[in-house]
Amino acid sequence: MGESVQTLPYGSWPSLVDAALAAAHDGRPDDVGFVGDEVWWTAPRPTEGGRRTLVRRHPDGTEESVLPAPWNVRSRVIEYGGRPWAAYPTDAGPQVVFVNFADQRLYSWRPGAGEPRPLTPVSPVGGGLRWAEPQPRPERGEVWCVLEEFTGEGPTDVRRVPVAVPLDGSAADDRGALRELTGERHRFVTGPRPSPDGRRVAWLAWDHPRMPWDGTELIVAEVGPDGTFQDARTVAGGPRESIAQVDWAPDGRLLYTSDRTGWWNVYRDGQPLCPREEEFGAPLWRLGQRSFAPLDSGLIAVVHGRGATALGILDPETGDLVDAVGPWTEFAATLAVHGERVVAVGASPHSAYEVVELDARTGRTRVIGAPHQDAVDPACYPRPRGRTFTGPGGREIHAHVYPPHHPGFRAPDGELPPYVIWAHGGPTSRSPLVLDLEIAYFTSRGIGVAEVNYGGSTGYGREYRDRLREQWGVVDVEDCAAVALALADEGTADRERLAVRGGSAGGWTAAASLATTDVYACGTVIYPVLDLTGWATGGTHDFESQYLESLIGPHAQVPDRYAERSPAGRADRVTAPFLLLQGLDDVICPPAQCERFLEGVAGRGVPHAYLTFEGEGHGFRRAETMVRALEAELSLYSQVFGLKPPGVPTLELTR
Repeated sequence: MGESVQTLPYGSWPSLVDAALAAAHDGRPDDVGFVGDEVWWTAPRPTEGGRRTLVRRHPDGTEESVLPAPWNVRSRVIEYGGRPWAAYPTDAGPQVVFVNFADQRLYSWRPGAGEPRPLTPVSPVGGGLRWAEPQPRPERGEVWCVLEEFTGEGPTDVRRVPVAVPLDGSAADDRGALRELTGERHRFVTGPRPSPDGRRVAWLAWDHPRMPWDGTELIVAEVGPDGTFQDARTVAGGPRESIAQVDWAPDGRLLYTSDRTGWWNVYRDGQPLCPREEEFGAPLWRLGQRSFAPLDSGLIAVVHGRGATALGILDPETGDLVDAVGPWTEFAATLAVHGERVVAVGASPHSAYEVVELDARTGRTRVIGAPHQDAVDPACYPRPRGRTFTGPGGREIHAHVYPPHHPGFRAPDGELPPYVIWAHGGPTSRSPLVLDLEIAYFTSRGIGVAEVNYGGSTGYGREYRDRLREQWGVVDVEDCAAVALALADEGTADRERLAVRGGSAGGWTAAASLATTDVYACGTVIYPVLDLTGWATGGTHDFESQYLESLIGPHAQVPDRYAERSPAGRADRVTAPFLLLQGLDDVICPPAQCERFLEGVAGRGVPHAYLTFEGEGHGFRRAETMVRALEAELSLYSQVFGLKPPGVPTLELTR
């Protein structure tokens, strides 16, 4: 990087981390699984239209993207999706069953055997037929899945049920050939998990207005001679107990994670195996997430932690828990096991997510897929610190602080850096402390970033999660402001150069912060929730259509609160410049919300820009979209903070 360190103002440092580099490294491997002895997973391809491909790791260690463009292995069940693939070995090679994003049909395919062939029909009704969590049952000639079936044109005209799909393709044009597996009816279900002997099956279910982290039911049924589920009964869970995952031990005993103590812990037949004030589960935003997986030996692989997550091996007989050794400080909620092999997806502040294998017998770990490769000199990466701040009433607020950092540059003496407060989506979610080149895009230019895991975030127990009940738009806004002002008060950040940014629920927090506080000089609002009344009355998809009943309060009882909290109704209070970014195909936070918000801003002289993107839904996936969005965001900060970053196109702001 050169021997001398140059002095330049914050925000004007030349950086090797450009927007194209950050976009190319967006996303992570997911949905790991074994196919015989081989490990497979899904992986993002931002430069290929934002699709997800299926990656196969051959026995010699080489990786192959086995499904070419435009095949896109991604489910739209509950819009956030679910596990989209499964495979099983045959004499002719692996047979793969997967969901294709474009038409949401289930396909069967064998590498080297021509084009994938559809297993399920297309429905002209509403959002059609959608699938998740395929479980091949080749001995029965079928695959068990979750079916999401639209019954009308409205976003909530939908039903979900476990279904058996014939593997011979006989249902490709015939809805009648699909076999529903149970008469049990709930609004939401996860994929059925058969017991080792195949005689029983377990799954999770819940109903509006609950979200799965509020309360779910664990249902067990017998598998009848005809393959249907009989004598279904609820064995755990309820309105205030969230069961996050269910599986079976090799000896046929039932395993599940429950938060009945305030923390998601692992239970076997109702007894806690390792009671700790830690999370052994994650919020069920996607069907098929796995935070634990039983091994043939009876040991259990677990992803667990308080805040950050580790990969460990739990002995259910003693409660002993031994964590894998390695550089990873965060593991995603995806696991696969085969024999005594465990495969997971881990990352750290210095490395992006990689596919990691743990040998449960020896404790040895190694990277076997998507290995991290430094895109630039790692000396340019951020150097974050996990911190705990004090909020209103003395409550704790967890955050990650990423100071400006570049090995070749420093700021003039006495200058304080600008900082951007990042609010994560969800809001029932969490920002992991891992390498993110989007953050490096800013920190390497001299702009600090602070990710706030505000009250309502997961990873810190149910009490912390419940802080947001009926307080969305209050607690999240207060916590982000408290962190921003604390950084300014301690001399870490420039009080006059603070910004707020977030996407989805984080976009709500960013917009609400601009409308209700004077903390920030500007903000970036990305595919946001802006109009609660519209969102609560058919303006979003089914999964979250009653989420606000807990986040804001019962709509029938507190309708005024919905209007009072909505940034769309308080747009006249926004005085700081802002950037609004929106995908035009977003059914979760539709563009109409942005348009209503902008109507309230129009003619008031507030500098702003509104950028929309064709073909993008909720969460940007295409490289060209991410490049445009990042460069526009940096330009906003440059104009408002008086920065001069080299080579950044100027964003035109209107008033």
